[in-house]
Amino acid sequence: MSTASASSVLLPTYARAPIALERGEGAWAITADGTRYLDFGAGIAVNALGHAHPHLVEALTQQAQRIWHTSNLYTMPDGEKLARRLCEATFAERVFFTNSGAEANECAIKMARKYHAAKGHPERYRIVTFEGAFHGRTLATIAAGGQQKYIDGFGPKVDGFDQVPFDDEAALKAAIGPETAALMIEPIQGEGGLRSVPMRFLKRLRELCDEHGLMLIFDEIQTGVGRTGKFFAYEHYGVAPDIMSIAKGIGGGFPMGACLATEEAASGMTLGTHGTTFGGNPLAMAVGNAVLDVILAPGFLDHVQKTALRLRQSLAQLKDQHPQVIEEIRGEGLMLGLKLKTPNTDFVAQARAAGLLVVAAGDNVVRLLPPLIIGESEVAEGVARLDKAAGAVEAELARPAAE
Repeated sequence: MSTASASSVLLPTYARAPIALERGEGAWAITADGTRYLDFGAGIAVNALGHAHPHLVEALTQQAQRIWHTSNLYTMPDGEKLARRLCEATFAERVFFTNSGAEANECAIKMARKYHAAKGHPERYRIVTFEGAFHGRTLATIAAGGQQKYIDGFGPKVDGFDQVPFDDEAALKAAIGPETAALMIEPIQGEGGLRSVPMRFLKRLRELCDEHGLMLIFDEIQTGVGRTGKFFAYEHYGVAPDIMSIAKGIGGGFPMGACLATEEAASGMTLGTHGTTFGGNPLAMAVGNAVLDVILAPGFLDHVQKTALRLRQSLAQLKDQHPQVIEEIRGEGLMLGLKLKTPNTDFVAQARAAGLLVVAAGDNVVRLLPPLIIGESEVAEGVARLDKAAGAVEAELARPAAE
């Protein structure tokens, strides 16, 4: 069912797939004509609990019958509750709610700069980031990510960001100077191709920050809220940041993000230094609390870890069966990627033809980001459809020789 239209007035900034999803049930997304797709994209790691999760639906509809918006001029009881729960479950002591991941990263960047300015060092404003990173689409966050394809055409790159090669300690040390305020990194690069940061390197980042008085910022927008089998990915490494941006899964599909920080890191963010009209609105807070009810329930993250292990083992077998197509399995938990030898866009299209939704990423990777609620049957079905997609790609490879 094609949705492409020459008369569309939407900006043509997306190469949209020719399907329109009208409703969803758990791990399945369904079009108006009843075509069912197994959703291993989850809205790019957003629908952490799948589609139409009853607890989230109940929380949202109940709140919608009460009050939608008040602004941050007034006390937000559910926001206070959600912030406290996030702090109790993480390293954090302060929370600022936003509407998106990019806004959460903007808050993190401002917080790191303000920390030093409040201590009498406004010259310390530069942030070191890493090649292949993706931190959002605002002018500041495209500069932080450093990928030229996102920067081109938007004027001079916003100053204050220094990119260094991924996992290169010598280059990192050389980039740290008297104007450096923070180091900013994704524990696993999402858009950049599911590249996991080695544990030794993250530990070294913490040491360098402590040595130079820098803020350590983790961008856990895609890795957070159970996606890797822990509540947040930093728990795998035993390294806590000073500031952390989150979004995607925390809203379960409702637009929401947050910036978490220690009391010390947040010390410069005083009255009037930052704000948002919609961030922390009652609808988002109701859904965020409902998400945590499920994610933090006893046994849920154990389920994610077991499901992830089963999926990864199946993908390893799939790789052995299709060596012409699949080069490597990457990622952690239910944030996995297939590094391909053939164009990832072709594979995404073949997967969709097989009734499976997956997401392309950098470095010729296909992301597998299923809802965290999937079980054995969905894993088996997903792998079967990946097998069909890989077979179709192989058939295409063989066609010129046959002709």
